[in-house]
Parts: sequence; C-alpha cells; structure tokens
Amino acid sequence: MQASSKAVVVEFLRGRSFQTVLDAPSGGGWLQEALGAGKAVDGLDLYEASLPGYRRFWKFDLDEGLPDDCRDYDLACCCEGLEHVGNPLRLLRHFHRALRPGGTIIVTTPSVWYPQARLQFLLRGFFPSFPPLAGKIAPGTHMHIMPWSWAQLHLYLRLAGFVEPQLLPEPLSRGKHLHEHLFAVPARLYCRRRWKRAQNEEERQFWATAATDAALLGRHLIVVARKP
Repeated sequence: MQASSKAVVVEFLRGRSFQTVLDAPSGGGWLQEALGAGKAVDGLDLYEASLPGYRRFWKFDLDEGLPDDCRDYDLACCCEGLEHVGNPLRLLRHFHRALRPGGTIIVTTPSVWYPQARLQFLLRGFFPSFPPLAGKIAPGTHMHIMPWSWAQLHLYLRLAGFVEPQLLPEPLSRGKHLHEHLFAVPARLYCRRRWKRAQNEEERQFWATAATDAALLGRHLIVVARKP
C-alpha cells in the first residue's frame, strides 16, 4: 500500500470517535503505529505470529474469515487483503459480525476499472496485477486472485450487511495518461444517465460515485462503509 493511500486513511480517521480497532491483515503494523497511543488495536495476519504494539494478535488465514473471538470493534480495517481472498463475502460478513452496531469498516484494494486495465483485459484477458497463475498456484502466498472495482466492492459490502459505502479520493484516483481520460468519457456519460434515472437515494449515490475520477480512473480503492 502506497504511502499516499495510507495518509488518506489516517486523515479520514483523524478526529473520528473510535477506541477499539481490528487491523486485518496487519502486514508490517503500519496502521497501529499511525494511530498511536490511546487506541486498543488488535491484529491478524497469515505471515506474522505477533507484532509489537498490538493488544491481541492472531496468526490466521483470512480465507477462513475471522477468529470467533474477534468481536466488539468500533473500527475494522482490511487494507490490501481482499484481493488475496477467495471467499471475500464470507470475510466481509465476519467483519460485519466483529463490529459493534454503528461501527465502520475500511477496505483498500487495487482497482481494475481504470481504462488501461480494461484495455489490457480486452487484449489479453487478464487485468494488470492479476496475472494467469497456472503453474504458480501456492495457497497462502501473496497471490492476487480477486479483482475489484467500485461497483463490485459496493455490491459485496451491501451483501455483507453494510450500508452507505463511500469511495474516498486519493492521489491514485487521478488518471496517468491523456488517453485514459478520453476512454473514460463514455463510461462517465453512461453513469450520469443512470444517475438521472435512479429510483432511490442509494442508487443515486452509487451512480454519482461511479462517475467520479476515483471510480473510473483510480488504480486503487479506499472504500468506507458502516454497520447499521
């Protein structure tokens, strides 16, 4: 996860009221360090048995969801984990279970909706960062196996019981090349037409976000949602 994306997550959390945090996967523990003292942060990762600064820590495979005793959190962060998981809906439902009512989830993951990725898929059949893995399949490694877009992540969060998904803009939301901005025009116009025809507020919010640079041009997603 790039430093610029981490900074957006930390800035979003600054000033918000939460005390208990689940950081899964924890990676090198950057989130716990960024939050500082005063927060009770529990961690979980497949590759680490423990990390300094965490209140509790599990070595656990996210393909199995979350441990049964992961409960009662104000905030859950799944940074750069969902693209590695073969059972993402199960994992998101476990995050929903682990949060208190009104709790927040943050999910970050690479996006495959930007024009260059769609063009590569058209020509090769595979998205950038999601190569063919035949002959290289090794469960438990850092394989990118589940590509995500704003539309797909919105769907899975809603299926898991979360409400009001929102996409946070970040430096990686900007298109890198002029042709990407040009190729995004038809999709942007389509999303705006769907926004005008929306039947309810949730649908309007979805299509309004789908028409933004963060959804159409971004190479990375930071999505926030809430447990009712």
